[in-house]
Amino acid sequence: MTWLLVTLVVLIAIELAVRVYYVRIVLRVFETKPPFGVPLFQPDPNAESIEFTTSDGLTLRGSLHHRPERTAKGLILFCPETDGSHWSAISYCHALIEDGFDVLSFDFRGQGESDPLPGYVPNHWPTMYEVEDVRSAIDYIARREDLQDLPLGLMGVSRGSTMALIAAAESPSVRAVCCEGAYSTDLLMLYFILHWSRIYVPAWLRVLIPMWHYRLTMVIVRWTSRFLSQRPYVVLERWLPRLKNRPVLLVTGERDNYVHPDVARELVKNMHSPVAQVWTVPRAKHNKARTVAGAEYDRRLTAFFSQLDAPVAAS
Repeated sequence: MTWLLVTLVVLIAIELAVRVYYVRIVLRVFETKPPFGVPLFQPDPNAESIEFTTSDGLTLRGSLHHRPERTAKGLILFCPETDGSHWSAISYCHALIEDGFDVLSFDFRGQGESDPLPGYVPNHWPTMYEVEDVRSAIDYIARREDLQDLPLGLMGVSRGSTMALIAAAESPSVRAVCCEGAYSTDLLMLYFILHWSRIYVPAWLRVLIPMWHYRLTMVIVRWTSRFLSQRPYVVLERWLPRLKNRPVLLVTGERDNYVHPDVARELVKNMHSPVAQVWTVPRAKHNKARTVAGAEYDRRLTAFFSQLDAPVAAS
């Protein structure tokens, strides 16, 4: 009995030592923002400058792309990527604007022209702060008489995809959502933990580690970072089942080194949706689908959002 107790104590001590060692490694990687190299986009002098206030008093700024000589087919709320600008909507949504849609884009807090939140430094992991920003944008749309009755669709890029998916899950007014480079914090963390374990964990030890052990490490890292940096990270998976009857299109690049295409496929699987789909673009890297397949990208985007007039099925 004594030997059994001693063995148990030794195993627990080894587990704690290994856990602390690898959590420190993963935490350092988790909190390092990759060099995305987001391109700069020139302002559109014909766009309307907009601004609105969040529930916690920040002013967010952006632009509305509207052709006054026509009646809009619908309104697309665009959520830009990390380090991106609201002007990037001109590139991603060019075909939608040409096809008769209005596009409203804004900068998240601490990004571009919008106010920063004191004490909060945004990075590539989505938080409830950005979710609140999108909620405020939808409230702004609902208050504008020229926008409130337009069929509403959402489009998000990279980190902005998380907020677009959550907003679509929360708001019955959102009729369809398209995302490029979409990911959830937990899915992307797990992918990279498994990937980097091949470097930091000996092969003989990897075969002995169960999947729950990796997932627990992931949760510990996320909560440790939340405590240290005061970032209320989002667990997207909680919202995904609410999208089971909502049209969803996830665009992913075959050569995406940041967000592997498997992540997009796993997101759709978690939606349990018969109408959600993934388009994997050959040869495309992260957020570069339109660069590689411009004509097909534009065609698919306009075809997808043409269904905004269709009623939303009950979830």
